[in-house]
Amino acid sequence: MVSFPHAKINLGLNVVRKRADGYHDLETCFYPIRWTDVLEIIPANDFRFTASGLTIGGKADTNLCVKAYTLLKEAFGLPPIHIHLHKIIPMGAGLGGGSADAAFTLRQLNETFALGLSASALQTYAAQLGSDCAFFISDEPMIGSGRGEILSPIKLSLAEKFLVVIKPQVHVSTQEAYAGIKPHERVLPLRDILEKKSIGEWKGVLKNDFEESVFKKYPVIADVKAELYNRGAVYASMSGSGSSVFGIFEKETDLRDLFTGMLYWSSLRD
Repeated sequence: MVSFPHAKINLGLNVVRKRADGYHDLETCFYPIRWTDVLEIIPANDFRFTASGLTIGGKADTNLCVKAYTLLKEAFGLPPIHIHLHKIIPMGAGLGGGSADAAFTLRQLNETFALGLSASALQTYAAQLGSDCAFFISDEPMIGSGRGEILSPIKLSLAEKFLVVIKPQVHVSTQEAYAGIKPHERVLPLRDILEKKSIGEWKGVLKNDFEESVFKKYPVIADVKAELYNRGAVYASMSGSGSSVFGIFEKETDLRDLFTGMLYWSSLRD
């Protein structure tokens, strides 16, 4: 069975407070985009995990796909499988690729072995694997709170817009991104901005709290955002804790020549 774990962008990201457990409470909107990995799961005599495409760091047993399988194997006594992941979504980019791979592993195992787990149950398992993993159990925009695992639907569509995502050749770890954060609550709730303001009004209001510190350490990321605005983006922002930046455009545009040496993705018209 083959599936296509998709990336996400964050429309706004507020770091609200430091928690007693060491995590942070967040407020963000996860929005799915069609930049995908390829995940194949087939029966096997012995468990195997293999990968191709972009190089994945670390040992195989630390990969989130393997952890997702182990989680359900222990709960349901699953037989051995072969997982092959073709990695396309870049790591350290704030696009949630690893979390998507983990969530889609849970989704595929649930379907392949007819486990009968509801979306809510899958989200509970996914939350054990990572703060934003639960979002990828569904394919719809969601407001995320808590660590990102508390989800609520939002009516929001960028279907009529054109997206461009740029990833400079720098890697921003979650740990270093959080090191420069000063948590604070915002006066205007994120949902109000997204539902009551037009996209043209988001600039300067819909903010990613990681940008200030990440831009200081990696000016190239700030330069990408500025260039997207220079080229007509109605809204641009860093996604997640970096290092990718996305721009929302009213019409299709090709900016590849401006960002040579960087990973480039743009949305396709339906």
